[in-house]
Amino acid sequence: MARSGIYKAEVQRARDALLAMGRHPSIDAVREELGHTGSKSTIHRFLKEIEEEEGPKNDSPLSISETLQDLVSRLAHQLNEEAQTQITRAQQAHAAQLSVHQQEAEALRAETLGLRQELKQTHQSLDTETKAHAHTRQDLNVKILEWTQLTQQVMDLQAQLKAQEKHRLSLEDKHQHARLALDHFRESSQAQRTQDQRRHEQQVQYLQTECRTLSESLAAKQQDLALANQENVRLSGDLSHSQSDAQRWQDEALALPPLKEQLQQAQAQADSRAQQLAELRVLQQQSEASAQALQQKNQELSALQQQAELTQATLQSALSVQEHMVNSLLAKLTVTTAPDNTEPLNPADPADPR
Repeated sequence: MARSGIYKAEVQRARDALLAMGRHPSIDAVREELGHTGSKSTIHRFLKEIEEEEGPKNDSPLSISETLQDLVSRLAHQLNEEAQTQITRAQQAHAAQLSVHQQEAEALRAETLGLRQELKQTHQSLDTETKAHAHTRQDLNVKILEWTQLTQQVMDLQAQLKAQEKHRLSLEDKHQHARLALDHFRESSQAQRTQDQRRHEQQVQYLQTECRTLSESLAAKQQDLALANQENVRLSGDLSHSQSDAQRWQDEALALPPLKEQLQQAQAQADSRAQQLAELRVLQQQSEASAQALQQKNQELSALQQQAELTQATLQSALSVQEHMVNSLLAKLTVTTAPDNTEPLNPADPADPR
């Protein structure tokens, strides 16, 4: 490796060594003798200084070869100087260019630093954008999944809508059939209710007639019973008087034998009255039995009348429940078919059977 610098003494020794070997101490030879160390300009400067110090040698005449060598040396020295001048200029130009290049390098370094800072910020922004992009992609995947689910829901809803449309058409058919059936049911129910009302009115009229007849018979029997009770009371009084008279006559008969016939007659009268009293008691019992039978029959007729009224109320309640169910069914059918602007059925309330 070449050294960083040489000394004049080293150049002196190399020149002397070359002269001793009979060689011309040219710049290249000296540099070769120095081990290819030192710059040519420095070696040329040191050689020039040594030659100036030694001065010209006038002791002996110079030969042609030495003259040529001296000429060549001077030409070489001049060429070296011119080359050194050009090299110096080139070095100066190079230094100036190097300075410009260094300035440009500094500018480029500053620009590179700014670009690195911008690149760092760009990387940070890129990382942020990458994270945002990943988050956006995740949101996009979620939105795509939601869109897929919503699309599936729309398809399901469309299928349900078609099914609902079919169901609605089926309900419309059922509604028409139900309306026809309801009309028929109303007509038949109205006819049946009219017949039941007429039959009930006839039964009520018949029961009212029977009740009046039984009431009149019961009043007559009660009047007969009252008369029989009065007669019974009267006969009881007569019987008690007759028994007391018979006892008194019997006592008198025991005392007076002639009065035996009168006593027997009185006894016969008492027996006759007792028989009449027994007959009256039997008649009273028959009247009471008839009165009880009439009361029982009157209670049965009242029970029949209450049962008829209860049956009528039950029929009216059942008819009201059926009408309510039919109205509810019509209301449901009307609500179901409301999107098709179907007019709701407003059936007329049936007349009160009473």
